[in-house]
Amino acid sequence: MRICVFGAGSVGGYLAGFLAKGGADVSVVARGAHLAAIRINGLTVETPDGSINVKLPASDEPAELGRQDAVLVTVKAPALNAVAATIAPLLDRDTPVAFAMNGIPWWYFHAHAGPLDGHHLARLDPGDALWNTVGPQRAIGGIFWPACSVPAPGVVRLLTSAGRGTVFGEPDGSTTPRITALADVFRAADLPVTVAANIRELIWQKLAFNLSAGPMCVLTQSAVRATHEEPALIECSRHMLAEAQAIALAMGFWLGIDAERVVATNTQLAHRPSILQDLEAGRPMEIDALYSVPLDLARMAGVTTPMLDLLVGLIKAKARARGLYAG
Repeated sequence: MRICVFGAGSVGGYLAGFLAKGGADVSVVARGAHLAAIRINGLTVETPDGSINVKLPASDEPAELGRQDAVLVTVKAPALNAVAATIAPLLDRDTPVAFAMNGIPWWYFHAHAGPLDGHHLARLDPGDALWNTVGPQRAIGGIFWPACSVPAPGVVRLLTSAGRGTVFGEPDGSTTPRITALADVFRAADLPVTVAANIRELIWQKLAFNLSAGPMCVLTQSAVRATHEEPALIECSRHMLAEAQAIALAMGFWLGIDAERVVATNTQLAHRPSILQDLEAGRPMEIDALYSVPLDLARMAGVTTPMLDLLVGLIKAKARARGLYAG
């Protein structure tokens, strides 16, 4: 299978390295020093069990890579406009595009089967660029649980491995030949993968977990466990998790997450969330997918979220002051 990983940063680089090692015909879209290093030295993926190095086609111009059997988009949400503008040369008539990204996806209401079926999320897809270029019928939902980083150009490091690995799901919940083929390629590469019929519910599960500490990490610029050293911040975490679950319930999903188990996990978690890494690196922050759109959905459903409203407002002010958010 010919697979292009669009966005070979921490997540995309990790997946591309293992998919190539597993025998897939993999190419990557990357940029800058990372791209230059991949072209010269190959892509290196470091894990606690050792490292691998693979040579693969890499470019910042998707047109140079040709049409693909599948495309895996792993960029941050602020880069989606660039994806919409350049992805077309990778797409054959039936090429599926799996989006393994944080937060609410742009295609969320495609094949939703509810009153909002087909509703467009303008914050995530301004001008319907993705809707018209990729098309929601190509979209496959994706969730990536492990944590990775890019410690040096051309090098990706697995920080924490979660047993759930990568989860894929069709927007309509079906199991299709295209999603089965994609999962088979992951299994051939020894990448943990699940095909789920409830991809939206699982998106809300991960989002709720992220919201339990992520906003405090951004504001304090500290790792997750550092936000759980003060009783008041632990209580804040409980409130944010409760509000996130209330939004999910209004969207039709009872998550039933045990707040005390989340607190216990967060107390031990040394990870710095990717949105905090973006803040500290001066990169555009994916505030809308993680924060703004869930709060928009809360307003649509009449759900009050006072704690999230306050913290997200502070995050936006901080990001705007650094030129990392224009919303």
